[in-house]
Amino acid sequence: MPDQKSVKKVVLAYSGGLDTSIILKWLQQTYGAEVVTFTADLGQGEELEPARKKAELLGIKPENIFIEDLREEFVRDYVFPMFRANAVYEGQYLLGTSIARPLIGKKQIEIAEKVGADAVCHGATGKGNDQVRFELTYYALKPDITIIAPWREWNLRSREQLIAFAEQHQIPIAKDKRGEAPFSVDANLLHASSEGKVLEDPAQEVPDYVYSRTIDPEKAPDKATYITVDFEKGDAVAIDGKKMSPATLLAKLNELGRANGIGRLDLVENRFVGMKSRGMYETPGGTILLQAHRGIEQITLDRGAAHLKDELMPKYAELIYNGLWFTPEREMLQVLIDKSQEFVTGRVRLKLYKGNVILVGRESPYSLYDQELVTFEEGAVAYDHRDAQGFIKLNALRLRTLGQRKKKLGL
Repeated sequence: MPDQKSVKKVVLAYSGGLDTSIILKWLQQTYGAEVVTFTADLGQGEELEPARKKAELLGIKPENIFIEDLREEFVRDYVFPMFRANAVYEGQYLLGTSIARPLIGKKQIEIAEKVGADAVCHGATGKGNDQVRFELTYYALKPDITIIAPWREWNLRSREQLIAFAEQHQIPIAKDKRGEAPFSVDANLLHASSEGKVLEDPAQEVPDYVYSRTIDPEKAPDKATYITVDFEKGDAVAIDGKKMSPATLLAKLNELGRANGIGRLDLVENRFVGMKSRGMYETPGGTILLQAHRGIEQITLDRGAAHLKDELMPKYAELIYNGLWFTPEREMLQVLIDKSQEFVTGRVRLKLYKGNVILVGRESPYSLYDQELVTFEEGAVAYDHRDAQGFIKLNALRLRTLGQRKKKLGL
């Protein structure tokens, strides 16, 4: 626990919800520090002005309230670089929460430097991954920063105690926050995640009311939706030929994915802190984007480059999941990944149907696909079938040698 007397000003990652409002008041009481609030708009779909009003109600000066629209920066500088790598954690998770934390942490440090704060504070619990992601970011960008993590310090251990604290200090409580919350939600422009309470038993199906970003695939339209996605150097730039900014494009893919029931994932994952956790993720636009990006890479990436990327991807995804965005190894891998995307330019055509993203066409001015080379029809092809014999025999040499040894030993 930090020395309470040494902290004069602290920057709090503030959502305006019950937990961070309690943290705000707790910081004022426990540390006697001046609190600066930072609220990031990452496309979570909520109005953020109420967070400003609530901070003012809790005694925060207007000049100490920071609300920033980070949607374009989030998609351009974090989501898109990650998707160039086709990053998925443990084969399925598209890292929607993980990729948001380094940006929030970076902005907190920037504000801390701007206002002369000597500490930063987050509302992540002591059981989850987010505490690691936030704090590794803080330390990477400002090694001498003081970090306050209330969930590891205070003695408020239940929802009832939190609500009692809020009532004692006249902190407004939304009606749906009274009593036990059915599950917790984190959302941004890339995804929405839900976990806890009704989701804790992995044997039980996710209740319908948990889903917020997608309609039930069974209730999706009976007619398929066809779209095209254009890429330039690995990044999506247009839908159906219409150029869009990164955040606008992802929002449009979310809309298309939602309407077709795309992007639901029920996952039991291995947390960095050591436990298994069951979560429900909805990543409608990201699911479409991943399939589209892999589609354009199919015809523009050389086999060696494509396979090396796939070998490195789990390591890259794990770095992001574990909060190691601002590290030399992630930056080294990013340079390699970005180099591979020089000719990943072109258009893919997709069919969206009842929870499925089906790739139905791809074209590129840099395509490595040679129709003459692969055709079964006779033509002026620079490939002699007889060349395959020597190729196979050379590759079989070690297998034949092993076989001869087995025969000699009677195995």
